[in-house]
Amino acid sequence: MPVARVDLLTRQLDIAWALLEYHLADLDDTVCHWEPAPVCWAVRPDEHGRWVADWAVPEPDPVPAVSVGWVTWHIGYWWTTTLGHCFGSGAPEREEITWPGSMAAATDWLRGLRDDWRANLLPLTDADLDSVERTAGLPWGEKLTLADVAGWVNIELTKNVAEIGLVRNLYRVQH
Repeated sequence: MPVARVDLLTRQLDIAWALLEYHLADLDDTVCHWEPAPVCWAVRPDEHGRWVADWAVPEPDPVPAVSVGWVTWHIGYWWTTTLGHCFGSGAPEREEITWPGSMAAATDWLRGLRDDWRANLLPLTDADLDSVERTAGLPWGEKLTLADVAGWVNIELTKNVAEIGLVRNLYRVQH
């Protein structure tokens, strides 16, 4: 029996998410804010106490190393943006998407985004997945089908999980 495309996408999401949960179990604020290199993007409180992410346009070459906190912000940024454009009425600007302030709060934030994304995917039909209507406003998804964007979410999440795992492992062997 063939597997529905939405089922395949959600199963891939669940695998990537299980890998993230494996790393989240060992993360705390100390690991989250540890900077693995002298040139490192991280999350930092601004003058108003909001936690903002380091960012530059265009990106420097080479791109700086990243902290776990920065990667969790990055996941929250692209997922908030993707959800807003694909299943909402748009998304806030990057500068408005701040980090929640602690690893525990970031974990809750990301779990909520995953739950929202998964819940929005489940009822989709093949026609919905083949549509480009929902992705039209995405800065990185214009002219891609919703299936392409959902596949990208799975790959991007997997890549970000690998980055978190690498920084977590580096921290553990150095401390």
